[in-house]
Amino acid sequence: MVGALNIMSETVEFFLELSEDDPFYQHKKKLLTSKGLGVKEKLILSGPLSEQLLNDALEKLLQFGRIANLDKVEVYFGDDACTPAGVYSVRNEISALTWIFSLIPASSCKQQTLEAALREAVKVRINEVVGAEEEEARVDDSYRCEKENRLAEWGQRNGVKTKLLIAQIDGYGRGAIATEDLKFGDVALEIPISSIISEEYVYNSDMHPILEKIDGMTSETMMLLWTMREKHNHQSKFKPYFDSLQESFCTGLSFGVDAIMVLDGTLLLDEIMQSKELLRERYDELVPLLSNHKNVFPPEMYTWEHYLWACELYYSNSMQIKFPDGKLKTCLIPVAGFLNHSVHPHIVKYGKVDLETSSLKFPLSRPCNKGEQCFLSYGTYSSSHLLTFYGFLPKGDNPYDIIPLDVDVIDDDEDEDMETQYSWTTHMLRGTWLSSNHNIFHYDLPTPLLNYLRRAHGLVHHSETDLWKNLEVEMGVLENLKSTFDDMMQNLGDADAIDIENVEWDVKMAMEFKELQRKIVSSILDSCSAGIKMVQGAITKPPV
Repeated sequence: MVGALNIMSETVEFFLELSEDDPFYQHKKKLLTSKGLGVKEKLILSGPLSEQLLNDALEKLLQFGRIANLDKVEVYFGDDACTPAGVYSVRNEISALTWIFSLIPASSCKQQTLEAALREAVKVRINEVVGAEEEEARVDDSYRCEKENRLAEWGQRNGVKTKLLIAQIDGYGRGAIATEDLKFGDVALEIPISSIISEEYVYNSDMHPILEKIDGMTSETMMLLWTMREKHNHQSKFKPYFDSLQESFCTGLSFGVDAIMVLDGTLLLDEIMQSKELLRERYDELVPLLSNHKNVFPPEMYTWEHYLWACELYYSNSMQIKFPDGKLKTCLIPVAGFLNHSVHPHIVKYGKVDLETSSLKFPLSRPCNKGEQCFLSYGTYSSSHLLTFYGFLPKGDNPYDIIPLDVDVIDDDEDEDMETQYSWTTHMLRGTWLSSNHNIFHYDLPTPLLNYLRRAHGLVHHSETDLWKNLEVEMGVLENLKSTFDDMMQNLGDADAIDIENVEWDVKMAMEFKELQRKIVSSILDSCSAGIKMVQGAITKPPV
């Protein structure tokens, strides 16, 4: 995706281009075409502009920006999930608006210029992107944040700048609250490189000469082993940070037998078991190697329990940061780890060290009012991933809660449109309440999957005329899909007859996740049933 702006007197020109290197180029090209746009667009604005012309221009920029900024899941569900207002998701809307804003240079002129008018119009749109969790955080005053306050004081002494307050928040645990009204572009948190835990500390330690000789040793594993020892170092520069960490992270990797049993029938069960098995294998490979250097790797600090704790720390708190040398490094970021994730985040782009200040900045992509919890985006993760590696289920509808369906790729070189339709090696379904297309031949189900199944049933072309002529094929597609998810619902079983409020934390989380899976599968079954009724009605009463 390329965007450029050329200013000539009272004229502003935008040059928009979808990069051919985009992994979903053909899919996005098709979506752009459906909006009357090409992969290359030129937009010329000349002042003075009326409010209507300005809004029309912004709408065109938004249509292009939304599609260009779609991720894999958003591309797959495409227009089936696009609202009447043209919005795909909160994440996508923020990304598109931020991208547009980046194309408009700040004007040094105090007069009302085209650039200033455009920037103001984008800011207004950004302020209209409202998340579901925008409410004043309910702080638990009974929890004394002594360790957190000591970390905040340490941060201040070490150059950390923040407009956030760490507090215990009902329903979230520890989180970050805005201490003032924060606008789009404001930096909520700034951390100098010197206060970031990176691989450099390992390279300068007595561990490195030993670890670098071990075949297959990665910098991430080195950091893990360094952290396990550094946690107990009373002279460590980062002692306030390690002291602020919890004794257990309560992720899916720490689930007990009862919680694992609750997950029977879900894909998450396999994910957790495989992850735990892999961690155990890695640990068993490392221990014999470390035992030859007990003076550097004290055995009491390298138990399985300590290893699992360190793994959970890095899974749930580390960030991928791009440093000035261009290298991407896995780091622990003191203070920033208290920012909670949301599907409606305030902070989206934060992974690159600022060259001018040699610091990591966390700028807001949408406003956060004083007293509200400031949310970060950990990434476009499913609830199963967040539970396994972070230890929580996000609040609200998570658009990345998909059920993958592995399929055989259908080879077809007839035309470009065929390539677009059948190039998916994995198809997906999610809660059909996220779709906005309830009509016949859609049923709130993803079009790429329906077309794949139609083709598997022998229907090659999928124009509306073809579909009306082959309603029996449509019936077969829906019945087969319903049968698949009937089996999945049966495997999930009935809701557990257990008081969810009086069970261990892991059992409670497992029950909540399984109920979410039932909700998603149930919505798919309801859509299939509604679709079958629609097709049956069309068969008995063909369109005029």
